[in-house]
Amino acid sequence: MSVRNAAAGLPGPGRDEDTTLLFERAHYRHDPCWLLPVPPRVCLACMVELLPEPCVSLVRKKHVLSCFRDALLRHASLVMQLVAQDQRICIHFISMLFGLLCNVEDGSVTDLCIEVLIQLTTQLKLEQIIHCLLDECHKELCNMPSMRGSLATLTLLGKLVDAVPPLADKLVMEHSDLMEHLLRGLVYPNEGVQASVCYLYGKLYSSPVAAEILSGHFREKLCPLFLSTLDGAQTKELQINCLGLLRQLLKYDLFVSVIMNKSVLADSTEGVEGPPGETSLPLVLKKLLLSRDETLQVASAHCMTAVLVHSPLKHAPAFIHADIPEFLFEHLSSSSEVLVWSSYNCLILLAEEPLFFSKCHTVYGIESVVRSLQGSLRMNNTELHKQGLLLFAEILTRQPEEIKLFTSSAMCRDAGRALQEAVSSPVLEVAAEAVKAISAFLRKDHQSVPPVQYRELRALLEAMLSRCADFSQTPLNRRPLGHASSRDSEKSILRRGKFLLSTLEGFRNACRLAVEFQSEPSAQENPFTAPSAEKEDTLEDFSEFLLTACDSLCIPMVMRHSEQATHPDLMEVFLSILHSLFVIAPHMKEKFSKKLASSSFIRLTLELKARFCNSLSHSALNQVCSNFLYCMSLNLLSAPEKTGPPSQEELSVASAFLQQGLPQISSRSPESLAFLSDRQYVEGTARQRQYSTLLLFYLAYIHEDRFVSEAELFVAVQSFLLSLQDQGERPPLVVFRASIYLLAICQDKDGALDESVVSAIRKFLEDIPDLHLVYTHHPLLLRFFLSYPELMSRFGHRVLELWFSWEESSYEELDDVPSAGQSPLPASLTALFRMLRSSPSILLILLDLIYSSPVDTARKVVIVLRTFLRKNEDVEVSGLIRGHFLLILQQLLMEHGASPSGAAAVLLSSTALIELLEKTLVLTWTKGASPSTTLLCSAWLLTASFSAQQHDGSLQVHQKLSVELDQVLKVLSFPKKKAALLSAAILCFLRTALQQNFSSALVALVPSGAQPPPASENTVLAPLRISQVLSLVIGLQNLLVQKDPLLSYACVGCLEALLDYLHARSPDIAFHVVSQPWNRFLLFTLLDVGESSFLRPEILRFMTLLVRFQSSSVLSHEEVGHVLQAAALADLSTLSNNTRQALHGFLLQVQSMGLLADHTTAHTLQASLEGLTLSSSSTQPPLDMLYPFLHLGALAWARFCCQLPGRGGCIPVPHQRLTFVT
Repeated sequence: MSVRNAAAGLPGPGRDEDTTLLFERAHYRHDPCWLLPVPPRVCLACMVELLPEPCVSLVRKKHVLSCFRDALLRHASLVMQLVAQDQRICIHFISMLFGLLCNVEDGSVTDLCIEVLIQLTTQLKLEQIIHCLLDECHKELCNMPSMRGSLATLTLLGKLVDAVPPLADKLVMEHSDLMEHLLRGLVYPNEGVQASVCYLYGKLYSSPVAAEILSGHFREKLCPLFLSTLDGAQTKELQINCLGLLRQLLKYDLFVSVIMNKSVLADSTEGVEGPPGETSLPLVLKKLLLSRDETLQVASAHCMTAVLVHSPLKHAPAFIHADIPEFLFEHLSSSSEVLVWSSYNCLILLAEEPLFFSKCHTVYGIESVVRSLQGSLRMNNTELHKQGLLLFAEILTRQPEEIKLFTSSAMCRDAGRALQEAVSSPVLEVAAEAVKAISAFLRKDHQSVPPVQYRELRALLEAMLSRCADFSQTPLNRRPLGHASSRDSEKSILRRGKFLLSTLEGFRNACRLAVEFQSEPSAQENPFTAPSAEKEDTLEDFSEFLLTACDSLCIPMVMRHSEQATHPDLMEVFLSILHSLFVIAPHMKEKFSKKLASSSFIRLTLELKARFCNSLSHSALNQVCSNFLYCMSLNLLSAPEKTGPPSQEELSVASAFLQQGLPQISSRSPESLAFLSDRQYVEGTARQRQYSTLLLFYLAYIHEDRFVSEAELFVAVQSFLLSLQDQGERPPLVVFRASIYLLAICQDKDGALDESVVSAIRKFLEDIPDLHLVYTHHPLLLRFFLSYPELMSRFGHRVLELWFSWEESSYEELDDVPSAGQSPLPASLTALFRMLRSSPSILLILLDLIYSSPVDTARKVVIVLRTFLRKNEDVEVSGLIRGHFLLILQQLLMEHGASPSGAAAVLLSSTALIELLEKTLVLTWTKGASPSTTLLCSAWLLTASFSAQQHDGSLQVHQKLSVELDQVLKVLSFPKKKAALLSAAILCFLRTALQQNFSSALVALVPSGAQPPPASENTVLAPLRISQVLSLVIGLQNLLVQKDPLLSYACVGCLEALLDYLHARSPDIAFHVVSQPWNRFLLFTLLDVGESSFLRPEILRFMTLLVRFQSSSVLSHEEVGHVLQAAALADLSTLSNNTRQALHGFLLQVQSMGLLADHTTAHTLQASLEGLTLSSSSTQPPLDMLYPFLHLGALAWARFCCQLPGRGGCIPVPHQRLTFVT
């Protein structure tokens, strides 16, 4: 015996080996190969004989199984070697264990058996063993008269399928009749059996193949039984297994539809006698949700979520009608993170159904959401934070506008603060969800609970923008080069772009909120603020904050991100924000637009359109870009910095073509230039696009954003203008202004416009009422106009006047500097001086500006001229400007003629001026001299003006001016050809001398050196002689015969002064001069031009002289009567004021001489004249000077008037300001 024991390896008496593991009476027969070599030293052969033995106690069997299980767990490979030695023994051993399982009622033993069987099956992986077990289970269930003893078998099947999932398909396909036994177990009144059945069903339906095979089984048989079982389950085990099965079933849309249809049917028959066993799943889950068991509550929420994910709109109403949202909101206050998270998930899906909101569940539940969110943010559960924010965002987004979500401002404030805390989270995913929630929170109906808490909104937006700024400034994780690092970098940029997009969407909603509140009087400011308190919590402050935040945060973030990637969706939102800010802060829109333009936003927007909008794609981005450019362009045009403000009509025209043209622009700059250069026929729509393109280039250039090649743009604008001319079109003023500016800016120093382009520009300019409508202040524009003679001759005067009116440099400081080289000149003045050096003739225009411009402008011109002459002594301009300077002095004197102590006194004090004037007068008769007629006219008129002003004001004379009387009379007797204006100017001078009786203190009329002294009989007329008088009269008659209106005026005026002079000294000589027969011939010569030719002022004044001096031989009394009769029949209203007043003077002279024959005619004529004269006399002040109009160095006509001395009437001439153009 001892030898056998030793051979068997058995311990001898007294050893510590546990002999309870061995079947003593049989173990000695067993081969040592069946003994486990390590503790616990289990003998497989002993187990095979011991476990079926009825004499062995159940306790010992349980101990042996327990040790074998431990051995399986600790030494699986050794045990598997032991078991796998003989497949027959192995199968027998498993059959023996299954028999023990079925015959033992002790639950702990059955659990051990099941555990050992599962371990063996999964470790051995032998098909035969699996088939053996399935067959044994099948046989057991089929032979079982009642389901009472099926619990162990069902449990084994369930765990077996769980351990070996492919068994589900095999079981369903090869043992399909087992399903009937499972249905029997489900209705068996034992919740343990029911729980095992549900567990097995759950494992079967976890396989898609088995589930499809069992779909009919479920629809026809299982569904009602299962719902009834779930509804009636009392034990937690059955409840859990039922919910487990339900979770598996809810994975399939078919089973969800079947279950929910049954539920709907059950709901519809609730309270009515209907089919037995039909149960509503929502109500069952609601009951579990209301239980106090957290596990069941969580499982219930999970099942609801599993149903809703298939189709929230289809299945949510059943849960909403069951009032489940109310209890889900209550569970948000739970301390269980799992339950709160599960409730969040379910509510998120329920929120997709409008009924969820119409039943006001959100109104009652929003407080729970906010408090739950506040509480969860104190935890470290990131997923909980994300789900809570997602739910909040869904509610905020989907809440109908007509149903107010926040019923108090306090709740709205709490919600905002919770979001502020959430967006500040260091976890990016949480912050991202918070940004989306903030975007939904910034809605008018959410914020309109009075008072609107702008300060809280500002703090919320600051937190959101700050978080985005921090994230955008986080450096990218740049590892060594490689595909992986590149992908990581791209992912990081993509994440940043998404976060920035969400932030911008939130900011856009805040902007939209501000715009909407502008029409709400109650939202302008907090009505509950004390009157003495500072009004910080107002819409105006909030609007200014939005503008500042965009400028300091949004724009830099977007620009920084665009350097790495450009997303059309992001840029669409960004540009819509910029566009809305024009409306939010209208008082700042011009300033904001200028800043955007100077920051290259025109270029940025055009590049976006070219990159993404050149086809039908991204139409929304194209529209946003166009709207932004439209508003910014109009803002820039409405508040220009370098040009005058446009009229409303100009803005309307620009608005019209921008609205039509901007959406069509979607090409890059080279293509746009090519389109602008197109000389083929351009239709209306294309022309509007050209207008828009050109205007954008202009606005960009004027704000120093020159993103288009200057040379190419220069050519394109020329072609554009020629195209307009070819088609007979006139560009809008704003477009033409842009064209001129761009040509001026882009013109190269050595480049020049084609003559055809210059001609086209001049024609366009001539159609414009005033140059200021297209003027843009810039040195290059001034150079442009002064570089082309065709433009300078016509527009140089006006453009220089505009230049000085726009100049803001401190010219007074220049005037105070005694030395020209001590201080640097302003850049604009330096540019002007370069133009003056290159083209000195511009100085003549500057001289004209001294007279013709307003005082401020004239002062600037004088200072500029003085500074230029000081700094440019090497430029010889004295000969050029000397004569023109005299013209200016003449005009200044005439302009200030009513102030003798003013301009005349100042000019007379200049000895050099008087000497220069005398030298200029001598040039009139100097042989070989060829001064311009314009210069001589100005000199004679200036002398006459000086003499008259000095005589009338008794002004002091510092230098006397000498004039040779003989030469003056000779020039009048023998005038040069085409010198009518010069003759008129000399006659004006001579008239002034005669009126002063040759006694002027300024002008000395001296005889020529070769003339003999006057005879004694001629001294009465001194300094005139009889021969000179007669020669002068003949000269005047000859000049009158020329019938030149201007010259005739001057001749008659001089003749009037001469006759007055003669009559005062020798009435006989005066009568002799008037009565000469030649005067009658002269009169008829003047009257031969028509029947009413006598109704001319010079003829009427001449006839007045004849009547006054009683020259009836020249003009008889009958002829005087005929003149009055003809005048009475004429339409006097068609006559000029000068003619009517001359006729009135003639009538008065006739009356005073007693020559009236027909008093009725005279009275009628006098009444008509007095009525017409009174109605117009106030608008025509009499003047006593001759005004020449000089253009391009040629002579032109001017008007003057002369007053009849000693008469009540005078002949006024309309005052026309002198304009000099070189």
